[in-house]
Amino acid sequence: MPESNDSSRSQLPRTTPQTALTIGNFDGVHLGHQLLLQHARAAIGPQGRLIALSFHPHPLTTLNPAVAPPQIESFQIRKQRLLGAGADEVIELTPTPALLAKDPESFLNEIIDEHHPSIIVEGHDFHFGRARSGTPTTLTELCNTRGIQTQILGPVKVTLTDQSIVTASSSLTRWLLEQGRVRDAAYVLGRSHELQGTVVQGQQLGRTINIPTINLETESHLPADGVYSGFARFDTPSGPQHTLAAINVGSRPTVQGTSKRAEAHLLNTDGSSWTPHQDLPEYGWDCTLELTGWIRDQVKFDSIDTLKQQIRRDCGRICEILSVK
Repeated sequence: MPESNDSSRSQLPRTTPQTALTIGNFDGVHLGHQLLLQHARAAIGPQGRLIALSFHPHPLTTLNPAVAPPQIESFQIRKQRLLGAGADEVIELTPTPALLAKDPESFLNEIIDEHHPSIIVEGHDFHFGRARSGTPTTLTELCNTRGIQTQILGPVKVTLTDQSIVTASSSLTRWLLEQGRVRDAAYVLGRSHELQGTVVQGQQLGRTINIPTINLETESHLPADGVYSGFARFDTPSGPQHTLAAINVGSRPTVQGTSKRAEAHLLNTDGSSWTPHQDLPEYGWDCTLELTGWIRDQVKFDSIDTLKQQIRRDCGRICEILSVK
């Protein structure tokens, strides 16, 4: 009887065109994730169907919440990036206790029975099933019994600014951001890290010193406290806008701030302050801050005037760095 059941499973009809699957967290959609999608697409061709099954939130939020890592970006942004990298469909896998308790074979059989893939593409460090006991070898063996191909890809190596060679991963990306190393994080991600969110009301101190800022409410992972160079992107009634930005991340100790947040002073290409469009609401509009480089640590200044002078110097340096002054 067991042999008959295995045979019937292997004869399940496949979707036409062929379907490729890749399974993981995909937080940040870094270069390693992008390579998985590229190989999966190559395996099934342009007419095939490529599905990314993405755990959200991270399984550790169920297994051990105290050590669960912060997400690099919201799931909605992750989904957009996966689709942009070649997936035809992104399916959210909620890490319920029941799902995480499945042994590797049960977990995989459920996935296969639902999606009928012709190939599953994973990385060298892929683990699945209860206690992460399933390995790439387990995956290959189980797929072979179902007549399904597998591709297991090796690590993706990147060179950082200090010339160290590292393996692209979500955990490395988080660590680099937490050290303020946004340029190195960009090498791992294949793009600059972005803070995407909504402009909300702050203390409005900036406007009193003629350096207005936007305060961003975001689910994106904030880097280490400090000042960063970057760009701001947003839509206005007159069309999309792309400005320079002096981005501050931290608690603002000079003005007795207590909570960590991101704010940005937007700049024209000549270094002057950007003036909002008259039809753009003061708050409630979406904005993306692209972090391109670290400028300096967060410092508690002895006066608001000293802070203002330093911000002006920061803006001048950002314009020089981005070669648009």
